[in-house]
Amino acid sequence: MEATVLKAIERQDASEMIWRALAKASFAVLSHVTPAGEPRSSGVVFRVVDRRMYVAVAEDSWKARHIAANGRVAVTVPVRRGGIMSLLLPIPPATISFAGAAVVHPAGPLPAGPVADQLRPLLPPQRLASCCLIEIVPRGDFVTYGVGLPLMQMRIPDLARARVPVSGRE
Repeated sequence: MEATVLKAIERQDASEMIWRALAKASFAVLSHVTPAGEPRSSGVVFRVVDRRMYVAVAEDSWKARHIAANGRVAVTVPVRRGGIMSLLLPIPPATISFAGAAVVHPAGPLPAGPVADQLRPLLPPQRLASCCLIEIVPRGDFVTYGVGLPLMQMRIPDLARARVPVSGRE
């Protein structure tokens, strides 16, 4: 196989590995800017469905209003690492970060279908009328730190950092 074909396969494999890690995670730090350009970030619970990240927020929240006004976000997902080594040594958590385009969907019942079935756990029945979904589509590259590496290699920044195209095909 030619080197370019091998690199394309490696990118595809790396992209798939990152999407699998995102699908297993449930907590992220969501960052955006206010209409006045002030940066904001907060922790959110999310779910990945069909290569899109969904976050449930209160309809009248700052997140919903600010993201609806701009549509641009940045996301960082800490990737859980277990084992005794992480308790004994100062090893940073693995992370996946990306920029994305976001759409704030209005509050109310979800349309029927397989995507709605997967998102239902994000929207408790008692909050359905006051909760809206933010749909985030990652763009460009995932910027990772330590994803897929043994803990000891995470201590070496040159080994731990990576950029992987979101689609795996770029």
